[in-house]
Amino acid sequence: METGMLHLHSVLRWVIILLLLITLFGAIGKKTSIRSTSLWLLISAHVMLVIGIYQLVAGRFGIVKGLPEGVELMGDKFYRFFWVEHPLLMIIAIGLITAARGKAKTLNYKATGWLLFIALILILAAVPWPFRDIVGANRAWFPGM
Repeated sequence: METGMLHLHSVLRWVIILLLLITLFGAIGKKTSIRSTSLWLLISAHVMLVIGIYQLVAGRFGIVKGLPEGVELMGDKFYRFFWVEHPLLMIIAIGLITAARGKAKTLNYKATGWLLFIALILILAAVPWPFRDIVGANRAWFPGM
């Protein structure tokens, strides 16, 4: 089950990035379609949040299992990334996506665009890309590869 949840979490990152870009470009182009795309983005982001919280708490390297003997949380790149940096940046990004959805409902294009742009930057910074220099934390471009 842990592998399936990890793969679902990895696939959903592409859905969220795609929806985020579509909604961002819709806000820049001042299209009323941002109402519907921002809703799908909000739903996807919150589903991803629930899956991420499950993995943080009960996943393969979850908090319930604890730190390995002799490992300090902030001293170990892997655990610091997955227990602190990744969750914190993603929760902030999802908060910004939620605020952007509120702005999109009133068709406030400028505020929606800025909120989504900042969320995109945070998400891109917090994803464990294959080229990141974190031993054991790098993920493939697509799950199972």
